[in-house]
Amino acid sequence: MFKYDICMIGGGGHVGLPLSIAFADKGKNVIIYDSNLSTIDMIGRGEMPFMEKGCEEILPRLINKKLFVSTEISVIRESEFVIIIIGTPVDRYLNPAFPMMKRTLLEFLPYMCNEQVVVLRSTVYPGTSEKINHLLKQDYPGIGVCFACERILEGKALEELFSLPQVIAGFEKQSIDRTADLFRLLTKEIIITGAKEAELLKLFTNSWRYIQFAIANQFYMIAEEYGADFKQIYHAMTHNYPRTQGFPRPGFTAGPCLFKDAMQLSAYSNNQFYLGHSAMLVNEGLPNFIVKQMEHKYDLSSITVGILGMTFKAESDDIRASLSYKLKKILEFKAGRVLCSDPYVQDEEFTSEDELIRLCDVVIIGAPHKKYKDLDYHGKEIIDVWNHLNR
Repeated sequence: MFKYDICMIGGGGHVGLPLSIAFADKGKNVIIYDSNLSTIDMIGRGEMPFMEKGCEEILPRLINKKLFVSTEISVIRESEFVIIIIGTPVDRYLNPAFPMMKRTLLEFLPYMCNEQVVVLRSTVYPGTSEKINHLLKQDYPGIGVCFACERILEGKALEELFSLPQVIAGFEKQSIDRTADLFRLLTKEIIITGAKEAELLKLFTNSWRYIQFAIANQFYMIAEEYGADFKQIYHAMTHNYPRTQGFPRPGFTAGPCLFKDAMQLSAYSNNQFYLGHSAMLVNEGLPNFIVKQMEHKYDLSSITVGILGMTFKAESDDIRASLSYKLKKILEFKAGRVLCSDPYVQDEEFTSEDELIRLCDVVIIGAPHKKYKDLDYHGKEIIDVWNHLNR
């Protein structure tokens, strides 16, 4: 009775599009519904709107055969599974903004039906799945609601969708079984949990990673503050010593998930998640620390500073929540001039790497892109928190 197997709401983004491609490549008829016209046009031409390894090769052979795009909301009612890629953001007060999701769901409500299964994919505030289940069942008592949390590393979606276990939660066995069967097309290992447990699992995972990076950044700042060589410390700590093998390197800890999810967990725990708040202060404070250290050494007002790498991580074109932009903002207030460059970001105000190095007195590695290892820095001062250049 359905034209499509899956409708991916918000399917043109970093979470939804790789998942849509994966299901379509497994033979499912997938319709992407997204309100972003330029993104939909690109996908409809078989072009990826962002970098994601492997997707550029697969998308052209699937589009308009197993994978379709639309800006018409009516395609929702034509689909058996409705996978929603809309998370719970945090507002400017660091509180979860659930009303935004509720308003969006109310827009979709007239286009749903009892035979469907609604699958929440993005990170949500604990208790959201239950609220949505209650909201939808008021109009459609036969509809199913599940939460299949996304735990994929950006840039490795087509690898990890098929290799990682998929956690699925729901409220009735039938909808859980149907959702589990759907995701078994991608991965053999399915883990069933309660809804709140699955919601907390995702927040715990990202908060744990956020805290790990904060420890590395805090240690780095302590070493720098007292004139110690952190590279030596890191090597001595981790070389052939099994209990520190998971210790990450310092660097800008940003992106669209880690900070947000740590703050959601804090709000859920009545602001008793002290480790999360401390991690936020450390990670978000690293750009300020770098500028403060620079002020001890340079008269910033008289020099030109360059930032190489503006994305939130290496080999990515994603600038969401990138701390390089926070560093840029601070330096624009302090320094005589600030130049930026990134091979993956199109910005008419950016300059080339060679031009940046030529014009700048000090160069900061903002994102450790591989190509920066081979640049000729002409003896310029380099600030490299990542130790990307191994100096």
